[in-house]
Amino acid sequence: MRGASIITGINVLVASGFSLAGLISPQSVLPGADTPTHGAQIFALYAAARTIPLAIFVFAAIYRQSARALLILGALAGVVQLLDAGVGAFQGDVGKTIGPLSIAVLQFVAVFFLAKTINADVAERGRGP
Repeated sequence: MRGASIITGINVLVASGFSLAGLISPQSVLPGADTPTHGAQIFALYAAARTIPLAIFVFAAIYRQSARALLILGALAGVVQLLDAGVGAFQGDVGKTIGPLSIAVLQFVAVFFLAKTINADVAERGRGP
């Protein structure tokens, strides 16, 4: 569970960081020539509204050492990064495509191994003493 905790924690911190950067300094996340607008600020608020609660729940699952909760939240965080990579590709920004795609791949690998661990634990309990 430790590896999945680390990867998922970093994932949601990165996602939350970008959404907060969009609120504080919108020009830092917009394509080069674009200027911040009220609409960009609204979209930054939407991004923060999804990433910050996800981060809070992920860190609660890590604190409680809840492997099952981390499995679900980790899968969700991976999907979010995968969709962010799609946004980066649509935007034509290689960095905003490769970065989230890399994090998504790492996240899905972590989720895969966490699921194997959970299944092994369940199987072991089923065998009895």
